[in-house]
Amino acid sequence: MSQLPQVFGPRLLRALEKAGFVLRRQRGSHPAVVHSLDMNKRAIIPLHGSKSIKPGTLNAILKGAQISAEELKDLL
Repeated sequence: MSQLPQVFGPRLLRALEKAGFVLRRQRGSHPAVVHSLDMNKRAIIPLHGSKSIKPGTLNAILKGAQISAEELKDLL
């Protein structure tokens, strides 16, 4: 498994939008995104300003979105 990049919420949201994800709903500072073609690919992104997403949280987001760490690095 490759090293996870350190990423902030807004940047991760933009990267997922590049991969075909669209905003489904937002509750507070946590937008929920789903893939436009496969509704089983989904994630909730924490947008907490200048705080980076912790590795365990990022891993869970990538698992739900069915994206590998390498694919994420390419999208960033």
